[in-house]
Amino acid sequence: MDSLDEISRIRRELTDGERKTVTLARHYDAEVADVWDACTDAERIARWFMPVSGDLRLGGTYQLEGNAGGEILACEPPSYLRVSWLFGPDPGFSEVEVRLSAEGEGTRFELRHTAEVPPEMWGRFGPGAVGVGWDLGLLGLRLHLSGLPMPDKAGFELTADGRRYITASSRAWGAAFAAAGAPPEAAAAAVAATTAFYLPTEDQS
Repeated sequence: MDSLDEISRIRRELTDGERKTVTLARHYDAEVADVWDACTDAERIARWFMPVSGDLRLGGTYQLEGNAGGEILACEPPSYLRVSWLFGPDPGFSEVEVRLSAEGEGTRFELRHTAEVPPEMWGRFGPGAVGVGWDLGLLGLRLHLSGLPMPDKAGFELTADGRRYITASSRAWGAAFAAAGAPPEAAAAAVAATTAFYLPTEDQS
C-alpha cells in the first residue's frame, strides 16, 4: 500500500463555524450500487469498518460496536444517507451524511460530518481528531471494494504502513485547518496533538 498515494486521493474541506463540518471526497473504482451496499449492509460494514447492530432502515436506530450510534434520518438508495452520530453521555449535535454519484467508470464518494465540538477539544486537536478516523474508514472501504486484504484493525498503528498513513492523514488535516483560516502555529500544534493521540509514543516522522 502506498500510504501517501492513498492520502492524496482524498479531498478534504473544513467549515469552521459554531458547528464544525469536515468533508471528505474520493473516487472508488466500483459501481455506485456496490459502494452503496458496502455502506448499508451490516455484514459488509463489519468487514471494512466495525460491527453494527440495530434496525437498519429509515427511522430505525443503529449502534457501532464500541463507538457511535444514532438514528437513520434519511435513506435514498443508492445515493444519499444521513444519520445522527452520537457518542458519549452528552454528545450534542452530530450528523453524518454520505452521498454517492457516478463518476467515470466508478463512484464519487462524499462524506460530511457536522458536529458541535467542545472548544477545548477543538483548540487542541482541530479537525484531525475526527478526520483521521474517517481517513482510516475510507481506506478500509477502498481495500474492501478492491478485494484486498484488510489490516489488523487492533494493530494497524503499530505497522510501518499504519504509522505512515496516520501521520500523513494528520498532516493533511492540518493543511485543511490552515486553509480554513487557522493560524500556522495552531494548525501545527493540532497536527502534533492528533498524531500523538493516534500513534504510540515513538518516532512519528
